[in-house]
Amino acid sequence: MTELVAFLGVSAIVIATPGPDTALTIRNTLMGGRRAGIFTALGVSSGQAIWTLATAAGIAALLAASEPAFLAVKLVGSAYLVWLGLPAILAAVRAHTRPAVRAPRSSSYRQGLLSNLGNPKMAAFFPSLLPQFGGSFSLLLALGLTFCLMTLAWLTAYAIVVARAGDFLSRSAIRRAVEAVTGAVLIALGLRLATEPR
Repeated sequence: MTELVAFLGVSAIVIATPGPDTALTIRNTLMGGRRAGIFTALGVSSGQAIWTLATAAGIAALLAASEPAFLAVKLVGSAYLVWLGLPAILAAVRAHTRPAVRAPRSSSYRQGLLSNLGNPKMAAFFPSLLPQFGGSFSLLLALGLTFCLMTLAWLTAYAIVVARAGDFLSRSAIRRAVEAVTGAVLIALGLRLATEPR
Protein backbone atom coordinates (compact mmCIF):
# COMPACT_ATOMS: atom_id res chain seq x y z
CA MET A 1 0.00 0.00 0.00
CA THR A 2 2.85 2.39 0.85
CA GLU A 3 4.46 1.73 -2.54
CA LEU A 4 1.19 2.53 -4.33
CA VAL A 5 0.83 5.82 -2.44
CA ALA A 6 4.45 6.68 -3.32
CA PHE A 7 3.80 5.82 -6.98
CA LEU A 8 0.67 7.98 -7.07
CA GLY A 9 2.53 10.87 -5.44
CA VAL A 10 5.46 10.71 -7.87
CA SER A 11 3.06 10.33 -10.80
CA ALA A 12 0.99 13.35 -9.71
CA ILE A 13 4.09 15.54 -9.51
CA VAL A 14 5.35 14.40 -12.92
CA ILE A 15 1.94 14.80 -14.57
CA ALA A 16 1.31 18.26 -13.08
CA THR A 17 4.68 19.55 -14.34
CA PRO A 18 3.92 21.37 -17.61
CA GLY A 19 5.59 20.06 -20.73
CA PRO A 20 4.91 19.50 -24.43
CA ASP A 21 1.70 17.54 -23.82
CA THR A 22 0.25 20.30 -21.65
CA ALA A 23 1.22 23.03 -24.14
CA LEU A 24 -0.29 21.05 -27.02
CA THR A 25 -3.53 20.43 -25.09
CA ILE A 26 -3.89 24.15 -24.33
CA ARG A 27 -3.09 25.10 -27.94
CA ASN A 28 -5.59 22.64 -29.42
CA THR A 29 -8.28 23.68 -26.95
CA LEU A 30 -7.79 27.32 -27.91
CA MET A 31 -7.86 26.52 -31.61
CA GLY A 32 -10.56 23.86 -31.64
CA GLY A 33 -12.52 24.06 -28.42
CA ARG A 34 -13.02 21.70 -25.51
CA ARG A 35 -13.48 18.60 -27.66
CA ALA A 36 -10.19 19.19 -29.46
CA GLY A 37 -8.44 19.54 -26.11
CA ILE A 38 -10.02 16.37 -24.76
CA PHE A 39 -9.12 14.43 -27.90
CA THR A 40 -5.55 15.72 -27.57
CA ALA A 41 -5.52 14.42 -23.99
CA LEU A 42 -6.83 11.05 -25.24
CA GLY A 43 -4.02 10.94 -27.81
CA VAL A 44 -1.38 11.72 -25.19
CA SER A 45 -2.77 9.02 -22.88
CA SER A 46 -2.84 6.53 -25.76
CA GLY A 47 0.82 7.29 -26.43
CA GLN A 48 1.58 6.66 -22.78
CA ALA A 49 -0.33 3.37 -22.95
CA ILE A 50 1.92 2.32 -25.84
CA TRP A 51 4.99 3.30 -23.80
CA THR A 52 3.53 1.27 -20.91
CA LEU A 53 3.21 -1.83 -23.08
CA ALA A 54 6.71 -1.27 -24.47
CA THR A 55 8.07 -0.94 -20.94
CA ALA A 56 6.30 -4.04 -19.64
CA ALA A 57 7.64 -6.01 -22.63
CA GLY A 58 11.16 -4.60 -22.24
CA ILE A 59 11.14 -2.80 -25.60
CA ALA A 60 11.37 0.72 -24.16
CA ALA A 61 14.54 -0.19 -22.27
CA LEU A 62 16.11 -1.44 -25.51
CA LEU A 63 15.16 1.80 -27.26
CA ALA A 64 16.60 3.89 -24.43
CA ALA A 65 19.82 1.84 -24.53
CA SER A 66 20.23 2.14 -28.32
CA GLU A 67 21.94 5.44 -29.12
CA PRO A 68 20.87 5.56 -32.82
CA ALA A 69 17.23 4.65 -32.08
CA PHE A 70 17.06 7.08 -29.17
CA LEU A 71 18.58 9.86 -31.31
CA ALA A 72 16.16 9.16 -34.17
CA VAL A 73 13.11 9.38 -31.86
CA LYS A 74 14.60 12.49 -30.27
CA LEU A 75 15.10 14.31 -33.60
CA VAL A 76 11.71 13.29 -35.02
CA GLY A 77 9.98 14.29 -31.78
CA SER A 78 11.72 17.66 -31.60
CA ALA A 79 10.97 18.40 -35.26
CA TYR A 80 7.30 17.53 -34.66
CA LEU A 81 7.04 19.93 -31.71
CA VAL A 82 8.58 22.74 -33.77
CA TRP A 83 6.22 21.90 -36.65
CA LEU A 84 3.24 22.15 -34.27
CA GLY A 85 4.46 25.45 -32.80
CA LEU A 86 5.12 27.27 -36.07
CA PRO A 87 1.47 27.63 -37.20
CA ALA A 88 0.54 29.12 -33.81
CA ILE A 89 3.36 31.67 -34.08
CA LEU A 90 2.43 32.52 -37.67
CA ALA A 91 -1.24 32.93 -36.73
CA ALA A 92 -0.29 35.20 -33.84
CA VAL A 93 1.82 37.57 -35.92
CA ARG A 94 -0.77 38.07 -38.65
CA ALA A 95 -2.07 41.61 -38.58
CA HIS A 96 -5.67 40.72 -39.39
CA THR A 97 -7.99 38.75 -37.17
CA ARG A 98 -9.36 35.49 -38.35
CA PRO A 99 -12.15 33.30 -37.07
CA ALA A 100 -11.21 30.31 -34.99
CA VAL A 101 -10.81 27.18 -37.08
CA ARG A 102 -12.12 24.02 -35.47
CA ALA A 103 -9.61 21.21 -35.76
CA PRO A 104 -11.04 17.78 -36.52
CA ARG A 105 -11.09 15.46 -33.51
CA SER A 106 -8.97 12.89 -35.34
CA SER A 107 -6.32 15.55 -35.97
CA SER A 108 -6.22 16.55 -32.29
CA TYR A 109 -6.03 12.92 -31.21
CA ARG A 110 -3.24 12.20 -33.70
CA GLN A 111 -1.26 15.26 -32.59
CA GLY A 112 -1.46 14.19 -28.94
CA LEU A 113 -0.48 10.63 -29.80
CA LEU A 114 2.47 11.60 -32.00
CA SER A 115 3.66 14.26 -29.59
CA ASN A 116 3.87 11.70 -26.81
CA LEU A 117 5.34 8.89 -28.92
CA GLY A 118 7.91 11.31 -30.35
CA ASN A 119 9.20 12.19 -26.90
CA PRO A 120 12.26 9.98 -26.23
CA LYS A 121 12.14 10.99 -22.57
CA MET A 122 9.10 8.73 -22.30
CA ALA A 123 11.29 5.82 -23.48
CA ALA A 124 13.61 6.56 -20.58
CA PHE A 125 10.98 7.67 -18.05
CA PHE A 126 8.64 4.67 -18.05
CA PRO A 127 11.40 2.02 -17.73
CA SER A 128 12.98 4.00 -14.90
CA LEU A 129 9.74 4.71 -12.97
CA LEU A 130 7.52 1.66 -13.31
CA PRO A 131 9.99 -1.11 -12.28
CA GLN A 132 10.64 0.69 -8.99
CA PHE A 133 7.06 -0.08 -7.97
CA GLY A 134 6.40 -3.41 -9.68
CA GLY A 135 8.27 -6.29 -11.25
CA SER A 136 5.71 -8.43 -13.05
CA PHE A 137 4.25 -7.74 -16.49
CA SER A 138 0.73 -7.36 -15.10
CA LEU A 139 1.81 -5.00 -12.29
CA LEU A 140 3.88 -2.84 -14.68
CA LEU A 141 0.88 -2.70 -16.98
CA ALA A 142 -1.49 -1.76 -14.14
CA LEU A 143 0.82 0.99 -12.88
CA GLY A 144 1.41 2.38 -16.36
CA LEU A 145 -2.29 2.45 -17.17
CA THR A 146 -2.96 4.19 -13.85
CA PHE A 147 -0.42 6.83 -14.90
CA CYS A 148 -2.22 7.15 -18.26
CA LEU A 149 -5.60 7.64 -16.59
CA MET A 150 -4.16 10.27 -14.23
CA THR A 151 -2.67 12.09 -17.21
CA LEU A 152 -5.97 11.92 -19.08
CA ALA A 153 -7.83 13.38 -16.09
CA TRP A 154 -5.27 16.19 -15.66
CA LEU A 155 -5.13 17.20 -19.32
CA THR A 156 -8.91 16.95 -19.65
CA ALA A 157 -9.22 19.33 -16.70
CA TYR A 158 -6.85 21.72 -18.50
CA ALA A 159 -9.00 21.51 -21.64
CA ILE A 160 -12.20 22.21 -19.69
CA VAL A 161 -10.71 25.19 -17.83
CA VAL A 162 -9.22 26.69 -21.00
CA ALA A 163 -12.49 26.14 -22.90
CA ARG A 164 -14.50 27.79 -20.11
CA ALA A 165 -12.22 30.79 -20.31
CA GLY A 166 -12.96 30.77 -24.05
CA ASP A 167 -14.92 34.03 -24.17
CA PHE A 168 -12.05 35.92 -22.59
CA LEU A 169 -9.37 34.03 -24.52
CA SER A 170 -11.19 34.36 -27.85
CA ARG A 171 -10.70 38.12 -27.93
CA SER A 172 -8.44 38.87 -30.84
CA ALA A 173 -5.45 40.37 -29.00
CA ILE A 174 -5.57 37.84 -26.18
CA ARG A 175 -6.01 34.92 -28.56
CA ARG A 176 -3.01 36.00 -30.62
CA ALA A 177 -0.92 36.45 -27.46
CA VAL A 178 -1.86 32.99 -26.18
CA GLU A 179 -1.19 31.44 -29.61
CA ALA A 180 2.20 33.15 -29.69
CA VAL A 181 3.09 31.91 -26.20
CA THR A 182 1.96 28.31 -26.78
CA GLY A 183 3.64 28.25 -30.19
CA ALA A 184 6.86 29.61 -28.70
CA VAL A 185 6.69 27.06 -25.86
CA LEU A 186 6.25 24.17 -28.32
CA ILE A 187 9.14 25.41 -30.46
CA ALA A 188 11.36 25.98 -27.42
CA LEU A 189 10.56 22.51 -26.07
CA GLY A 190 11.34 21.01 -29.48
CA LEU A 191 14.66 22.83 -29.71
CA ARG A 192 15.54 21.91 -26.14
CA LEU A 193 14.72 18.29 -26.82
CA ALA A 194 16.95 18.31 -29.91
CA THR A 195 19.94 19.87 -28.16
CA GLU A 196 19.64 18.30 -24.72
CA PRO A 197 22.18 15.60 -23.88
CA ARG A 198 20.79 12.21 -22.86
